[in-house]
Amino acid sequence: MDHNQWMKLAIEQARISIAGGQSPFGAVVVRNNQLVAAGHNEVWHRCDPTAHAETVTIQKASAAIKNIDLSGCVMYSSCEPCPMCASAIHWSKLDVVYYGATIADAQKAGFTELTLPITEVYRIGQSTTKAVPGIMQPECAVLFDEWLAHRDHKPY
Repeated sequence: MDHNQWMKLAIEQARISIAGGQSPFGAVVVRNNQLVAAGHNEVWHRCDPTAHAETVTIQKASAAIKNIDLSGCVMYSSCEPCPMCASAIHWSKLDVVYYGATIADAQKAGFTELTLPITEVYRIGQSTTKAVPGIMQPECAVLFDEWLAHRDHKPY
């Protein structure tokens, strides 16, 4: 599996989000090296604080395969999932989440992320879902600079 190929799609989703006045987060769900769903942050668009890129993408993936069980699928997220998203990833039974930027990168841009790393969420919760950091981290972290430079950026 080409991790960079899929992360580039997650980054593309984050850029779509930025262009639409949303936050700089994107994600994709992949099964058998095929795209199942792609999504980005829609918090401001939906007026929904839970509409993070990961949850939006899980919703789209579940609709696409007509099942809430996403076993056999993996996610690529442009940023380390917050505890809410980590839990959603666990509940949807994704096998692995690969991520780029870190919670610390998001905080530098003004996001008030909970500082509980996804690895701790999964360790404490005894999840079998794996979290793999560092996929294109510099390319993902620069999304925060792009977002800060965009005239319509709004933190939450």
